Amino acid sequence: MNPFKNELLAQHWKEYALSFLILALLGALPAIMFGANLLDYLYPYGLLYALYWAVVAGGFTFLTVHQRKKAFAEPLAILGDATKKVAGGDFSVYLKPIFSLDQSNYIDRLFADFNTMVAELGSLETMKTDFITNVSHEIKTPLAKIQGYARLLQEQSITESDRINDATSLMRASSNLSSLVTNMLQLSKLENQGILSSREPFNVCEQLTDTLSTYIDLWEQKGIQYAIDLDDYAMIEADPALVDIIWRNLLSNATKFTPAGQSITIQQTSTETAIQVIIRDTGQGMNAETLKHLFEKFYQGDSSHSSEGNGLGMALVYRSIELLGGTIEIESSEGKGTACTVTLNALIT
Repeated sequence: MNPFKNELLAQHWKEYALSFLILALLGALPAIMFGANLLDYLYPYGLLYALYWAVVAGGFTFLTVHQRKKAFAEPLAILGDATKKVAGGDFSVYLKPIFSLDQSNYIDRLFADFNTMVAELGSLETMKTDFITNVSHEIKTPLAKIQGYARLLQEQSITESDRINDATSLMRASSNLSSLVTNMLQLSKLENQGILSSREPFNVCEQLTDTLSTYIDLWEQKGIQYAIDLDDYAMIEADPALVDIIWRNLLSNATKFTPAGQSITIQQTSTETAIQVIIRDTGQGMNAETLKHLFEKFYQGDSSHSSEGNGLGMALVYRSIELLGGTIEIESSEGKGTACTVTLNALIT
């Protein structure tokens, strides 16, 4: 027999013996209190007396064990089996309520919480699987390019011009791979960061000007017109590194998706409680489906530019703004361009 069942059976016998003893004593107590002699009380009816209370104790023990089994043991056994399945990786487990809606108790609430937990774990498992699949795919692409260009450079018959072009392409592919790894590490850090690690007052207009200076030459080379309207001074208290992530990724996207002859506009305004920065371009824009998935990791709506990014930029922007307590609004139409409005609070005047 199962050792657990043996232990449970022994416990039931102990409960039965204790119930018999207590009930028998309580049954005799009134007679003794009114002057009856205990020996007279037990003899000649002691055997019948004991048999009577043995039956009553048996019924009482059976009733209590049955109620306890129904109320505790069976639900906990169901919960235990379900927990083992979840521990084994089965996230399709669902526990049905034991009682009807109007009679639900804490066991049903426990089951409901368990179902919620399993659903969340299943969602996390799916996200982890998707993340690993996406990372594997994103890493394989630049690695394949690096290996291909490296093989070409080993060819003896390659011309000097081709060698230079292949070396340039190899450097670009390795740079993309480095950027992917950096962004993944950065996003992982931000996703596991509950609060800002550092806050300091700084001039956000000065920071934005410094960031823009790295793009102006690129815009002029690409033939993109630009207009910049910033205040000289606007202080906020935040993590400068997080704010810099926002500007660099939004400006990078605007540059990537705006063709020659089109324009990019950066406008910053301040109120008593916040600053607002609008980065607007007249590039190719996005459709509704792309907007819906814009902040998802590794999502790239326009595959024609997939070699220029890794689909993590907007996920970094969203998490950074979330940690800063700000907001971002995206307006876009295909063929008409995109406008990103970032609002950051905690303005210091």
